[in-house]
Amino acid sequence: MTATLAARLADGALLHMRAHVGHARRGGLHHAFRYRVDYLLFAPEVTHQPPAFFSRNRFNLFSFYDSDHGGVRGTGTGAAWAWEKLTDSGLTRTPDMVLAFMTQPRFLGYGFNPVSFWMVLQDDTLVAVIAEVNNTFGQRHSYLCHLDQFAPMTANTQITAEKIFYVSPFQDVRGQYFFNFSLKPDRVAIRIQQIDGENGLDAGLTGRFQPLTARVILQSALARPGGALRVSFLILWHAIRLRLKGAKWRKLPPPPTHEISQ
Repeated sequence: MTATLAARLADGALLHMRAHVGHARRGGLHHAFRYRVDYLLFAPEVTHQPPAFFSRNRFNLFSFYDSDHGGVRGTGTGAAWAWEKLTDSGLTRTPDMVLAFMTQPRFLGYGFNPVSFWMVLQDDTLVAVIAEVNNTFGQRHSYLCHLDQFAPMTANTQITAEKIFYVSPFQDVRGQYFFNFSLKPDRVAIRIQQIDGENGLDAGLTGRFQPLTARVILQSALARPGGALRVSFLILWHAIRLRLKGAKWRKLPPPPTHEISQ
């Protein structure tokens, strides 16, 4: 019998995903794009046997630093922060729960993640997600997604949250987010809609999992050189294109006073 995703992660699996990421603006000013990005999925509280070219808390071609996530950027506490926020929101941790994390790795020491995801699996069902959102101005805010009493979420479950964090200088900080998550043993699909009247954004992330190996890392580095640096360049490139199309620039406000909302 094939092990479940939760069991694989609990057993120390390091999974790679060549994700398809797409964005499309709502409203009168049309702008859309789609590109591929490398993501990792793993259980950060579990001991791993990393392949060549990947390290945890050390420099390498691909790497993951615990301090990059969970709390203030650069001084995060990783999984401990995630469990603290989940517990504060009423989740009772049980032995059959696995905390998974999906994020882009650092590339040659450089890291930037527009959004990463903390995912709680129980009996191989998804019961909670924390979407950890970063903007290009050094700020971070997270959105906690779950149903009442942390009931299982399916692909058809839609979680709503008020937009309170400045992500793009070309969008107002208002409106609603609508989150959909589908996590399967071999793939993931995430859809995030932001609706502000006739304006807003449709964003999606899909991909299939495969074991993270030295060969996969080298292939990814050759196919998408620069990793997170490439992502930062693409964000800048699309910002320039939007400005040339006449998009209005919104002034950067202070970040929310609290780290997480739901």
